Amino acid sequence: MENHHALLANNDGFLRDLQLFCTVARRASFITASAEMGISPSHVSKRIALLEKSLGVKLFLRTTRRVSVTSDGEAAFQWAQKILDDVQGMSDAFAELKSDPRGLLRISASLRLGHDHVSPILSLLRKRYTSLEIWLELLDRRVDLIGENFDIDIRVGEVQEPHLIAHKIVDSVRILCASPAYLERAGTPRTLAELAQHDCLLFRDREQRFGVWRLTGPDGEQSVKVTGPVASNHSDIVRQWALEGYGVIMASIWDVAANLESGTLVRVLPQHYQPADVWAVTSARASSSAKIRVCVEFLKEHLTHGPLALKTRGVGGF
Repeated sequence: MENHHALLANNDGFLRDLQLFCTVARRASFITASAEMGISPSHVSKRIALLEKSLGVKLFLRTTRRVSVTSDGEAAFQWAQKILDDVQGMSDAFAELKSDPRGLLRISASLRLGHDHVSPILSLLRKRYTSLEIWLELLDRRVDLIGENFDIDIRVGEVQEPHLIAHKIVDSVRILCASPAYLERAGTPRTLAELAQHDCLLFRDREQRFGVWRLTGPDGEQSVKVTGPVASNHSDIVRQWALEGYGVIMASIWDVAANLESGTLVRVLPQHYQPADVWAVTSARASSSAKIRVCVEFLKEHLTHGPLALKTRGVGGF
């Protein structure tokens, strides 16, 4: 009982330690967790040791290369997540009574969308609501929203997870385009099947299958297996290769809008496109949070209007 009384005597410190413990467990690294939490690795180790002593169990197995969660640690992780979620839920419930949202927002987005659009919009959000704390992580992969403890994932394309809530931000599509130099050299494809004979620049997006392009056209949805001389997991690199004349690219229309307007890229097979709307994805529970609702509405406002908006209408025939 003494341990339990000690925990209750310092609830704030206990909650911080639970949050630290969950971060170490998710990242499997004291060093990575320390960088994310903004404290030293030695302090992380000390706090985890004190938490283990308070709970009377060993939470991690430590080696020189990595940290792994023990069976007791896995059980503690489930409890810790529930406790932190309940505390956050209580905080959010009372935040409903205030006009000024507050607390930490953890947001993920793909690299280019996050860097060029989401990041400056979140800067504006923070200036308006000074009690908010914002963590933005840019990843070109699909995140586990709940497992990785994100509040909002800004993603392009269909949301397939039934347990998540999808808030549409922008109607958009992916289109095919290439440089005038490439089309002059290789010719312009007239059918989707002809793409198999062309150099296609491959980008492994967060939800695309590598080397297979699925597009909607006059005959419905069709697939084509494509190959090319160069490929990357970074959209900026693939777009630059398209500008240099290496082949055909499939990209979100907002991502190549400026190139289409300047003529440095030309739309190919304009009757074909891939649906690629932009969504703000949350968990069902998080969707009721005042700060998350404010953030989603703010993102939608600025991604559809103003200087940071995604340009989709009136571009390339869309």
